[in-house]
Amino acid sequence: MIQIDGSFGEGGGQVLRTSLTLSLITGQSFEIYNIRAKRKRPGLQPQHLKCVEAARLISNGIAKGDKIGSTHLIFEPGAVTPGEYRLDIGTAGSTTLVLHTVYLPLALSDRPSNLCITGGTHVQWSPCFHYLTHQWQPYLEKIGFQVKLRLDRAGFYPKGDGKMQAEIWPAKKLSPIQLERRGELRRLWGISAIANLDVTVAERQRNQSLKRLERMGYQAEIGIEQMPSRYKSTMMLLAAEFEQGSGCFTALGEIGKRAEQVADEAVAELEEYLSSDGCVDKYLADQLILPLAFADGESVFTVSKITNHLLTNIAVVQKFLDLQAEVKGDLGASGTVQIAGRGALIHDSNKSF
Repeated sequence: MIQIDGSFGEGGGQVLRTSLTLSLITGQSFEIYNIRAKRKRPGLQPQHLKCVEAARLISNGIAKGDKIGSTHLIFEPGAVTPGEYRLDIGTAGSTTLVLHTVYLPLALSDRPSNLCITGGTHVQWSPCFHYLTHQWQPYLEKIGFQVKLRLDRAGFYPKGDGKMQAEIWPAKKLSPIQLERRGELRRLWGISAIANLDVTVAERQRNQSLKRLERMGYQAEIGIEQMPSRYKSTMMLLAAEFEQGSGCFTALGEIGKRAEQVADEAVAELEEYLSSDGCVDKYLADQLILPLAFADGESVFTVSKITNHLLTNIAVVQKFLDLQAEVKGDLGASGTVQIAGRGALIHDSNKSF
């Protein structure tokens, strides 16, 4: 049984999620201790429990220690079974991180799957639904995955109650990516989105973003969008598309936060990315590690900022796979990631890693 120290590196829920994903794919059981030991509320919280439940559900696996606050878990996977699954987090916990836990093993199966996940679709400390559709999903398609996402209802902190659907088709061929020089800037664009608020709030977010970007010497196209929801909130998304690579950043509204502040937060992150020479943004980098580990060949990409999330994710993958990966650069600075993809014996129930 593989032993995982949950406090290692970044020390958050990512260690658990990556372990669950690779356990499902490789068939290896694992034991994780010190779960989220560095967090204000250590141990498993509802969204982490839902990740465990999702992994157990799609594989008929066994989990021991899966309860609120638990800092120790044993997971024994069964065979992954594609199909239709409904998962309700019950809080504003991130629906997108539950999807991240199970999409890869389902995509490496031989039949399509459909997931309906209820909870938070636009919450702090996780990629929101719009980030997945405009940044994560296009890169998965470049590699060879087919994942179709649909937002039925946006869910925000603290109520949650959002609903997203994900259709996952069997992958056929997984290709590496080569993104070393991003070239010229082709487009700056964005979305100012609101739910159950006056359109003037979205206009203020958009106008503040445009004003800040103009001061930096950039022109952008920013549209306004209404999000279906039972509650009130806002979201600002800004994206930069280069000849090779792109960066995407979001900021969320909350009670007492002015629309201008939401815009300023998104612009600040975009500015940091634009001042670097990385092809992909710091958030996408660690989300690419797992799919590229199963691509057929070596991937190389530059990232705007090397984070603990990136380094931790690579280390956890190497607990389960003999993966050759190298990160060149200093923590907190831009750098280059090289991954020697192992390839995947897709749709073969006798696959061995």
